[in-house]
Amino acid sequence: MADEITVPLLPCRSIDEIVEFYTMLGFTRTYYQVRPNPYVSLEREDLRLGFFGIPDFNPEDSYGTCVVIVPDTGQLFEAFAAGMREAHGKLPVSGIPRMTRPRKRKNAEDHSGFTVIDPGGNWIRIMAAKPAPEEKEAASGKLTATLHRAVVMGDSHGKHVRAAQILDAALERDKDTATAAELLEALAYRAELALRAGDSAAGDVLARARALTLSEAERDRLAETLAALEDMEAVLRPAQRP
Repeated sequence: MADEITVPLLPCRSIDEIVEFYTMLGFTRTYYQVRPNPYVSLEREDLRLGFFGIPDFNPEDSYGTCVVIVPDTGQLFEAFAAGMREAHGKLPVSGIPRMTRPRKRKNAEDHSGFTVIDPGGNWIRIMAAKPAPEEKEAASGKLTATLHRAVVMGDSHGKHVRAAQILDAALERDKDTATAAELLEALAYRAELALRAGDSAAGDVLARARALTLSEAERDRLAETLAALEDMEAVLRPAQRP
């Protein structure tokens, strides 16, 4: 049989909070009920999600998750990010809700993936339908190999403190041998991990990344990583005001 449709049903504390969040990402509410049990359905093109409300639910304890396979993770990420920036002036990278950036996942056959953690603490894992071998990686080497392992730990498993430890050891080991491109990508991810953990070192890591000397060609290839620095700097700016 063809044309089957699967709709995940995920927990949340407030269906109204969920509606506000997903509307920001371009979803449309297609069904809503308060009684006998809170429930809402949302759609964005072919992406469909359902949520049931539990008033005393703690999002930090949520195990809710689903995988969404898409042709282009970058295109969907940019659409979601635009909605977040329009609503909040920045891209949330820590706490609940938040969103990670598209990165190659070594534990998913090098497919690109990013995750939306919504107000219910649910992990909506967006994965590419297939890898993009035609895209040459901007950086490669020992540091990049370790970065890929850290991404699995931090983005796939949510263990950002352990991912930071792995990356710190590699940055110290390879600081004199890694290329500027490698260092930029590793430092950008390290700054994101610091923000997730509420680590005050995030600003210093971003400053170190900004101090790297890059050629114009490298800047072109690393445009997405440089954009990530801007997003994180926007998060830090309010916290740094006197």
